[in-house]
Amino acid sequence: MALAQRVAAVVPLLAAVTTAVALTGAAFFTVAHAGCDEAGRFVRTGGSIEFVGGCVNGADLPAAPVTEAGVEDVDRFSGSQKP
Repeated sequence: MALAQRVAAVVPLLAAVTTAVALTGAAFFTVAHAGCDEAGRFVRTGGSIEFVGGCVNGADLPAAPVTEAGVEDVDRFSGSQKP
């Protein structure tokens, strides 16, 4: 009976360790096969920092939202105007 209790206590631990090892292996495999030859780097240009290189093309990103001139920015959580 004591052996059965020990085995029953170890099974969830082994399942958790096996799952962690499998997920870690999947993460390493995904990163290794991402297909990006150049990781990219940050370059300081004047007063700003710019990301140069990498796998993301700027044309693939959505455009930044444009705010109208003179329109107050309202905090969407509290409903009050931001300073």
